[in-house]
Amino acid sequence: MKKASTEKRLFNYALHYKRSIIIGLICLVIAVALELAGPLIAKRIIDEHILGIEGNWQQVENNNDEHTVLHDGSYYKRSDRLTDQDQPKELVTIFQVEKDYYLVHADVPLNGKRSIAGNEIVIQTNEGNQSYTGEKLSFSEIYPFFQPEKGPILFLLGLYMFLLVIAAFFQFFKTFLLQKASNQIVKRMRNDIFQHTQRIPINYYVDQPAGKVVARITNDTEAIRDLYERVLSIVITSVIYMAGIFIALFILDPKLAAMCLLIIPLILVWMKAYKYFGTKYNTVIRTTISDINGSINEAIQGMPIIQAFLHEKRTKKDFEVLNDRHYTFERKLVKLSALTSYNLVTVIRNLAFVGFIWYFGFISFDPTAVISIGLLYAFVDYLNRLFEPVTDIVHQLPLIEQARVAGNRVFELMDQDGEQVVTDHVDKYRGKVEFNNVSFAYNNKDYVLNDISFQVESGQTAAFVGHTGSGKSSIMNLLFRFYDPQKGIITIDGNPTKEWSRQQVRSHMGIVLQDPFLFSGTILSNVTMGDPTISRDQAIAALKAVGADRFIEKLPKKYDNPVTEGGSTFSLGERQLLSFARALAFDPAILILDEATANVDTETEAVIQRALDVLKKGRTTLVIAHRLSTIQQADTIFVLDHGMIEEQGNHEQLIHEKGMYYQMYQMQQGNTKKAV
Repeated sequence: MKKASTEKRLFNYALHYKRSIIIGLICLVIAVALELAGPLIAKRIIDEHILGIEGNWQQVENNNDEHTVLHDGSYYKRSDRLTDQDQPKELVTIFQVEKDYYLVHADVPLNGKRSIAGNEIVIQTNEGNQSYTGEKLSFSEIYPFFQPEKGPILFLLGLYMFLLVIAAFFQFFKTFLLQKASNQIVKRMRNDIFQHTQRIPINYYVDQPAGKVVARITNDTEAIRDLYERVLSIVITSVIYMAGIFIALFILDPKLAAMCLLIIPLILVWMKAYKYFGTKYNTVIRTTISDINGSINEAIQGMPIIQAFLHEKRTKKDFEVLNDRHYTFERKLVKLSALTSYNLVTVIRNLAFVGFIWYFGFISFDPTAVISIGLLYAFVDYLNRLFEPVTDIVHQLPLIEQARVAGNRVFELMDQDGEQVVTDHVDKYRGKVEFNNVSFAYNNKDYVLNDISFQVESGQTAAFVGHTGSGKSSIMNLLFRFYDPQKGIITIDGNPTKEWSRQQVRSHMGIVLQDPFLFSGTILSNVTMGDPTISRDQAIAALKAVGADRFIEKLPKKYDNPVTEGGSTFSLGERQLLSFARALAFDPAILILDEATANVDTETEAVIQRALDVLKKGRTTLVIAHRLSTIQQADTIFVLDHGMIEEQGNHEQLIHEKGMYYQMYQMQQGNTKKAV
């Protein structure tokens, strides 16, 4: 089945929190509408109030409201403000010529080009020139005509301030809700990808450095968080803001607004071009970041070896190759943005203003055309506002493209075949283990186990020995269901392990590795592993049973002493005892010991051997051993060679047969002379 595109999958994640997003977008629309009311209010203040005195005034009988003006002993009122109570008399016209105002006792057309010669005013229209005799008004005479406009101007300014306060309220909730949704989306995504990493079979991690997987869970999801924050709070805001501006422009002048729509295809073409080059550069950048994380992780873990073998220069050189590659493509990306983003917006802005000047310039050639100052102001204001969201969108393109590539890498990991985690309770099994004609290969072709068959009864101890590569660890990997065999059946108490989930198979198993791993926390937390069913007393009893209390009692905080990552402050033997206590506290039915005493000294081995005796009591134990002296008491010893069982029996039987086991034992005892 074809996978959905990265963009669609990112959108589907956002749908989980669509309620918050929708409410946030509604708040955004309201806030934008309130903010964009400003130029319209300014236009009304300029045209109807500041310049509103220019026009027809009617002489009235009485001063009956605040809109009435006294001039030269008579009362005047704007024609558009007359009421039924007014008794209009003579009509006069007030208009401006150059810097002065004139009053003409006639209905004078306001359209056309005006000129003055003495007291004679000439109006040039398409129908010809018309002359009028006007009365020039002094400042003291014209000022009363402005008096009625103070109230409406103050009211409109107060209204705009009120709208801005309300808009700020909605802006706050918009920002809060969209940012909250962004963080919730990424939180859910990180949880999903981390849970999926636990469902992916173990063989995926064999070829994947830990740093690369970590980079996808942390760095890439962080880039996706930027995407949601930018898209939800900046890009969508910008788009809605632009839509509101275009609506306002169409209200003012549809023809000019239609010309401004040409900006949209220019932006879309640029976004497509940027996506083409940005995807190539960001893909290399994100991959290189993963490689850098993997390199750093490997260098930190292997620092003792690096320093011991004087490998610092080579390690530094390898890191610099990755760092240089990252720098090179980051520079290309920055160059791509620097050469076009600012220049693009600047060019579009200048072209828009050229079109604006051209449009209104040609209108001014028509003597009958009326271009109000308020209209010009509103258009200039909206054009300036229009390029703010355009700039914001263009500036977010690098982050959006980076996040899209990061999302592709995250979903690539999530598309790895995983298995459902099933932790349903399984009754504790007795621990009888049986392999029937099992063959296994890690790569499906080079078999490391060939037709293996054996049986270990409940409560018995079975040991597996053999040269390196003989298949010992592979048997344990199969039993623990880290892998499944290509052929044959593995059963526990007669139940095929494939009929249970991997978690159910492991629910009554314990494992102690050759190099035990401890987690950061305390000694007790490493024993209980956070399992609420294991009490503090049970954990301490397990530690004492394996003899770990001998060194724990000497520690400052004893059982609550902190443990650093990996348990580096403890010796290998002490870490091994803690891992024994961990296995004992969980009381497994089957215990797997993977060369648990391979790397310890003789004295520590004796301590660990005593702990092993406690640990093995009453449970099926499978031991991988290099030191044959540690498995002489095993009920059955299986000798493997090239993925096949060559010998089996107890210690005495195998020594008597004088086969492979006998030779290995003699070599470890320092006796290279073969028995006759």
